[in-house]
Amino acid sequence: MVKLRSNEVFKPGTFPKYTYVYRKSSDFGFTYELRLKQALNTPGYLTSIIGPSKTGKTVLCEKVIGIDNAVSLTGSDLKHGLDFWEIIAKKVGLSIKGEYSEMIKVRGNDYTPEDRSVINREEYISSKDKIIQYFKENNLVLVLDDFHYAPEELQLDIAYQLKDAIRREFKAVVIALPHRADDAIRKNPDLSGRLNLINIEPWKESELKEIAVIGFEKLGVQINNGFASKMAMESLTSPQLMQSICLNLSLIINIDEDENIKELKDQEKLEESYRFTTINLPYKEVVKKLEAGPYTRGQKRKRYELANTNGEKVDIYSLLLKAIAQDPPIISISLEEIKQRVDQLTLISQERIDRKKIRDALQKIHDIMLSSESIYQVFEWKDNQIYILDPLFLFYLRWRAN
Repeated sequence: MVKLRSNEVFKPGTFPKYTYVYRKSSDFGFTYELRLKQALNTPGYLTSIIGPSKTGKTVLCEKVIGIDNAVSLTGSDLKHGLDFWEIIAKKVGLSIKGEYSEMIKVRGNDYTPEDRSVINREEYISSKDKIIQYFKENNLVLVLDDFHYAPEELQLDIAYQLKDAIRREFKAVVIALPHRADDAIRKNPDLSGRLNLINIEPWKESELKEIAVIGFEKLGVQINNGFASKMAMESLTSPQLMQSICLNLSLIINIDEDENIKELKDQEKLEESYRFTTINLPYKEVVKKLEAGPYTRGQKRKRYELANTNGEKVDIYSLLLKAIAQDPPIISISLEEIKQRVDQLTLISQERIDRKKIRDALQKIHDIMLSSESIYQVFEWKDNQIYILDPLFLFYLRWRAN
């Protein structure tokens, strides 16, 4: 029997054949896979999936629909001036342009006195009917991922177009994040009574641990409960992040070549794998921009000396990012919790930062993110609560090289 290699078992960026974990929803008591199958087998209904970032929504669709039957688009693919159905046609390699021709008679004139026949050709674009029929004949499903990244007015227009398409048994799944929920879909009165709603819950620690336990068992290595729990906590509800940590730990300890490794227990190697995992995460410029804060027109910001350092001083924006990164790693942080973390980070001897200043600074960071590209929109400040939209960003904050 050929021994599996670590990159065959742990798959952060593609379908995890050996470490796929089935989960049950507390809402309906069945697996998400069965719920999605039910949704896709209900004619005339649009399926809306909402769940935190990097929690396996796309992988769930690949598992149930099949990679070959899923036609994936993202909200960022949808832009003003581009026809929705033409984008889909290009994705599947279907030509929806054609040529219309007819023979017409042209009467003579001073230059060409005789009547003559000519062929008139005009290019046209067929309706969405051709695409809908193609999808039905080939058992395809449109998976519209990150729908919240599409401009709001386009979301409403696409919702209207999907309403007509699903009536003709066109199958589509729309995926979005919570707190940026696809209101154009879920709160659209035109779609009322025609929606299958699936809310993906954050992964539990026990579910994330299963990835590590199953995976390392496939590689012939045991992992104790405490070790797996630490990995699950740092994975921040993200199976993709857990896959990355497991893969990078395997590389660091040379698990594919060293046959003497039978158990995982080196805490230093585990923390090294965390730092190693941040290397490929694209958040260096994001952190730099958020730490810079808004333009101050040459005014110097107040700086605060950090506790347990050699006199390091930071401004309010760098301090808030450090507070977000503190233990315990959580993806929803209240204003009160942030205030406590800020107090713990700064020296007791200096003036305390009040809640209003913290609240105002978080709002300014939020405004910077909203006016920037989608990669900068890593958390949301709403109702005195920070919602981490991208767990990989929080992981980067915690383990990046300083």
